[in-house]
Amino acid sequence: MNAPLSPDHLRALLDMSSNDIDPDETAEWREAFAALAETHGPERARWMLDELARVARSQRIGWQPELATPYVNTIAVEAQPPFPGDLAIEERLASLMRWNALAMVVRANQAYGELGGHIASYASAADLFETGFHHFFRARDAAHRGDLVFFQPHSAPGVYARAYLEGRLTEEDLQHYRQELSAPAHGARGLSSYPHPWLMPDFWQFPTGSMGIGPISSIYHARFMRYLTHRHLLDCEGRKVWGVFGDGEMDEPESMSALTLAAREKLDNLVWVVNCNLQRLDGPVRGNGRIIDELEKLFAGAGWNVIKLVWGSDWDGLFARDTSGALVRAFADTVDGQMQTFAAKDGRFNRDNFFGQNEALARLVEGLTDEQIDRLKRGGHDLVKIHAAYAAAAAHRGQPTVILAHTKKGYGMGSAGQGKMTTHSQKKLDDADLIEFRNRFSLPLSDDQATSLAFYKPPADSPEMRYLMDRRAALGGSMPRRETACETVAKPEIAAYAQFAVAAAGKEMSTTMAFVRVLGNLMKDPVLGPRVVPIVADEARTFGMANLFKQVGIYSSVGQRYAPEDIGSVLSYREATDGQILEEGISEAGAIASWTAAATSYSVHGLAMLPFYIYYSMFGFQRVGDQIWAAADQRPRGFLLGATSGRTTLGGEGLQHQDGSSHLVAATIPNCKAYDPAFAGEMAVIVDAGIREMMVEQKDVFYYVTLMNENYAQPDLPAEAGAEVLRGCWRFRAASGQGRPVTLMGSGAILTEVLKAAEQLAAEGIDAEVFSVTSWSELARDGQACESRALSGEAEPGMPFVTQQLSAGRGPVIAATDYVRAVPESIRAFVPEGRRYLTLGTDGFGRSDTRAALRGFFGVDAASIARAARHALGRGG
Repeated sequence: MNAPLSPDHLRALLDMSSNDIDPDETAEWREAFAALAETHGPERARWMLDELARVARSQRIGWQPELATPYVNTIAVEAQPPFPGDLAIEERLASLMRWNALAMVVRANQAYGELGGHIASYASAADLFETGFHHFFRARDAAHRGDLVFFQPHSAPGVYARAYLEGRLTEEDLQHYRQELSAPAHGARGLSSYPHPWLMPDFWQFPTGSMGIGPISSIYHARFMRYLTHRHLLDCEGRKVWGVFGDGEMDEPESMSALTLAAREKLDNLVWVVNCNLQRLDGPVRGNGRIIDELEKLFAGAGWNVIKLVWGSDWDGLFARDTSGALVRAFADTVDGQMQTFAAKDGRFNRDNFFGQNEALARLVEGLTDEQIDRLKRGGHDLVKIHAAYAAAAAHRGQPTVILAHTKKGYGMGSAGQGKMTTHSQKKLDDADLIEFRNRFSLPLSDDQATSLAFYKPPADSPEMRYLMDRRAALGGSMPRRETACETVAKPEIAAYAQFAVAAAGKEMSTTMAFVRVLGNLMKDPVLGPRVVPIVADEARTFGMANLFKQVGIYSSVGQRYAPEDIGSVLSYREATDGQILEEGISEAGAIASWTAAATSYSVHGLAMLPFYIYYSMFGFQRVGDQIWAAADQRPRGFLLGATSGRTTLGGEGLQHQDGSSHLVAATIPNCKAYDPAFAGEMAVIVDAGIREMMVEQKDVFYYVTLMNENYAQPDLPAEAGAEVLRGCWRFRAASGQGRPVTLMGSGAILTEVLKAAEQLAAEGIDAEVFSVTSWSELARDGQACESRALSGEAEPGMPFVTQQLSAGRGPVIAATDYVRAVPESIRAFVPEGRRYLTLGTDGFGRSDTRAALRGFFGVDAASIARAARHALGRGG
């Protein structure tokens, strides 16, 4: 929504060009265009510019319009809607939020200097937040499913301050900011440093503390809402996804990586507010340039609607008097590093150094005092301007919108921090600074209350509190608020979709192929099937999923506007508005963001969905591990499938494709259950258990299951083995009781090598029992839980499951895996005493060669396993 400039401003801006070889001709063109805009309006003016651009292209002039516009507000004064609220009350409330947020952080750091916290970020964003809270951010209620809001993480104290006024948090809670462990002893809840749903499961919806993950997540959440609507699962029309992010955060690759997807999908349910306070943690975001100009070009070029919110209402009079364009020219020559200096200095400095640049600028402020110049607001601190920008963004159709809001970091902190290089780390203020802050925002505090950092909450019947509560009631209640109530979804019996796997009868197949067949069968179930969300990052054909293209279709918001090349094939590529597969292209970051949106649908939308994201295992925890960690914070429910897994199973692909560490990383995530099944039957039992836990029992867990692309004979899974498969290991081959005893343990692809080794050893008179290890991490967690109970003094702490399994055997234990040795090493403490434990794994970088060569190289083939067993026996076992 680009509002027109006045004719005088337009003429002034057009007069800013240089190197004019024919000023008279130029003047004629200027006057003609200004007259056209004035007479026929902006639509006709835009059409004429487009027509001239077409002419220039046809003549191959080599010109294209500049994407950056002048450093002024996009929405002209005359285009602003009336402000619908009580401006004075809203300004007072914003001041109270600022104070309580500041008091919370400073108090914590006066008592415990190590706790940290941030004041300056919220000081710059407070008005952006409050305008949203008062007028735009809808909570879930009976009439509306609610908006999604991603809050700038360093501004969390401000959200707590608002929750305090709303009665959701107590003063004792605020006194325990960043003290999550000690708070309960004082009858309070500890407030997490940043938005963390895991730690505050009824409060925060989205974790945004890892820079860049919030932006990409917001895009895919907005797209997932369209997916739900188009598949007729949930009507998400009328709901918005709002994201308040920082300008420095835009340098993160994840922040920018999905901008074109948002534009391509026409996600007009998405609004970003970029808090352009011009400052990162250490200094200016773009000291020698202008970040607002840079972001405008970037977003406009990507196809977004851009609204620049640069100057507050106090500047309107200056712009109206400036018919020569002096202000716009001065801004064009002022880089952000200098703008930061202006923010840090007082009115006299700004009069002398900005308005004193030339006579035209000096005349503009002749009637203003130094204090009035000091109080000239940037756009992101003016509630009227912010409301106008938000209203325009909310009404815009056909594009996502970004609001570039110009603010001051540390706004109102005066000499203690406003605009200073060190302001991000400012956590303590002296008495004079606190008094100055109180005076700056006219806070109803005595000197003693200010210097003692007393929290302030107006009486419940005060105009401010009534207004605060009424506005939120009109928008559905308090935010942020995480809810988990949703209907359970019935699970089909395992025999209905995976009988071929649990009773494979020696049929050769890979576990990847078995999984794809299981997935296809699950989607045919009338109850669970519609809730299944298959997700791939441009590897569906690699994983044998092409048969699903026709069966369920690939989601496309516009359907399929072409006849695919393979239209006559039974595996032809089919896109549809109600397609079920999310095919994300070559973007693991995008695919995991989609998975997160689907896996948290039960809490975000009150609708349980079950995502299965299948990918090259090396491109999961290693490549997008931070996103998986953030997803875990949100308590997701779904499956991650690491296909072509292991370091030796994916033969020729080499170093960057061969995964030897994902199970090590997965083990560090508390709510992730990681499995490395060797057989289709094991995989089916694991998937079945995950569906039950997540969809029926509604547990906050997610599953990571690795799959292989190697075909081998799949045995039947004994019915009694199912429970042991889920606990981490089961005895696949019992000892015969003849010969020297040894126990072999193997997981995933290497179990077949373990079985071959057992045959070799048997021929030598060595009696090997074999355990199929489905989850080293589940065995380790169980053992650690027993240890913890013992250390806490419990009389019956229990025996670790793996200890129980191995207790019946004798001799050394050899454990082999296609992952680094640290994975099987995780259970060493729980191997029965007196039994030597030797681990084999694939430490180091991968290589390109055959499976046999790779397994020999890493020492995890049958010969190496047998050799290790003989070695252990030779030392007495």
